Amino acid sequence: MTLKAFIPLGFAGLVLAGCNGATEPPARDADVQAAMDRIAIEDMVTDYYSHLGGEDAEAFDEYFTEDAVFDVNGIVANGREEIEAIYTGMREDASDNSTAEPEGAFRMILSNPVIEVNGDSATASFIWTGIRNVDIGEPPVFVEQGREFDRLEKVDGTWKFAHRVVIADSGLPKGQYESWTPRADFSVDDL
Repeated sequence: MTLKAFIPLGFAGLVLAGCNGATEPPARDADVQAAMDRIAIEDMVTDYYSHLGGEDAEAFDEYFTEDAVFDVNGIVANGREEIEAIYTGMREDASDNSTAEPEGAFRMILSNPVIEVNGDSATASFIWTGIRNVDIGEPPVFVEQGREFDRLEKVDGTWKFAHRVVIADSGLPKGQYESWTPRADFSVDDL
C-alpha cells in the first residue's frame, strides 16, 4: 500500500475517533428546553392534583419551595409548615363542602393550561373541576370548580410552586363563605 492510500485511512480514523461520544453533548436549544420545561410543569401539576383526597398532608411538601406562598381563597400560608396546615385543614373540612357528597370516587380535571417558561422560572394558570362519582349507575356530579395561578421555580432540576393562588368559583367549603370575596380579574401578573 502506498502513502497515498494511508492518508485517507488516517483521516477517516480521526473523524471516527471524534464520534466516540467522549465529548459533551451539544447544549439544548432554548426553545426545546422551554418546551421540555413546560411539559415537566404540566406533569408536576397533574401529579400534585392526584394527591387530593388523600390522607397525608405532608405529601404536598415536595411540590413547594421552602419559602413558598400559598393563597387558597384568601387564606394565605407562608412556608411549608403553614402550607401543610392548610392541607390538614382542607382534609378535615372535606365533609363540610357545600356540594360534595361524602362517598364515592373524587377526581380533579385540569384544563385550559397557560404556561410561560423563562429560564428557571415560570408562570402557569389552569382551570380545575372537581367531579364525584357516587355510584356506577349514576352520572358524575360536578362538585367544585375554580382557577389557579402559579409562579414556579426550578430547584435542583425540579419545578416547584413558589407562589400559588387557588380561587374557587363554586363548591367552596361552608366555613369559608363569610370570608370569601370574588377575584374574577386575578391573573398571573398579580403574583
